[in-house]
Amino acid sequence: MQRREFITILGGVAGVPLAARAQQKSMPVIGVLGIDSGAASVAAFRRGLRELGYIEGGNISIEYRWAEGKPERFSVLATELVALKVDVIVATGGTLGAHGAKRATTTVPIVFSAVADPVAEGLVASLARPGGNLTGLSAVSPDLVGKLLELLKQAVPEVSVIALLFKPDSMSDPVKEVTLKEAHISARALGVQLQIMTAQGPADFDRAFSDISAKGAGALVVLSNPVFDIQRQRIVDLAANGRLPTAHSFRNYVDIGGLMSYGPSFVDLHRRTATYVDKILKGAKPADLPVEQPTKFELVLNLRTAKRLGLETPAELVARADEVIE
Repeated sequence: MQRREFITILGGVAGVPLAARAQQKSMPVIGVLGIDSGAASVAAFRRGLRELGYIEGGNISIEYRWAEGKPERFSVLATELVALKVDVIVATGGTLGAHGAKRATTTVPIVFSAVADPVAEGLVASLARPGGNLTGLSAVSPDLVGKLLELLKQAVPEVSVIALLFKPDSMSDPVKEVTLKEAHISARALGVQLQIMTAQGPADFDRAFSDISAKGAGALVVLSNPVFDIQRQRIVDLAANGRLPTAHSFRNYVDIGGLMSYGPSFVDLHRRTATYVDKILKGAKPADLPVEQPTKFELVLNLRTAKRLGLETPAELVARADEVIE
């Protein structure tokens, strides 16, 4: 064998793993920041990626970081993703997840999902032109609280006092003001008294539900946020113990015993985040990608819960439901 041939062969053999490593390195890396590993949001996002032709471990790599029920960890976890030099971060933990990612970087593109008011939250300059390194999907509109009250009143016609439970710091002051204003307007139109209740976290739940009972509320609207969502089983159980029909903005409460939910389809929202990732990987800038609003809403009823509470659910309400749990 000639020396030149030997060098060529040797170079080819040595180059194989290098080429493989180079190819692997060029594979886009997506960082996913979530509240817990079992979140349906992540499964929906992965499904959205598959629909666009992205296969995890095939033509993309995904690095996951879970807050494990502790939203205060979002910033640290996002910093880890930045250190890994991911191409884009997908923040599935709602408003808190988006803020955690934002604190970690001003350069890595961030796609958020299920943020109620990204402008008021200071995440983007405007819905049409976000202007920074964040964009994504807005979730709950303040006027949805009125719809929840209306549906709950329809389910429990005799109710005269409805409690509204929310986490004060989960909303910016402008969003909170609009939400509470809409709630009071709707309550007056429905002829019911509204009792505003707050809880920052699990330590406040027993006190909050005791107050709800003491003030004579016959039904409850729960406005979701990451902390409540993690503790949703406890919230649903406390409501059941107090025989309170409940309305929620997210369906995951209804799946475990809440009476009803009305709001954006979060599965659809999280699936649509894949579209943003696709555009960013193809060169688009988050600053130029408008924040999109929910396009799919769903009403979910749990008739098992209604039966347990002794409620006769109106036929017209059942007919309006997108899904009925029997």
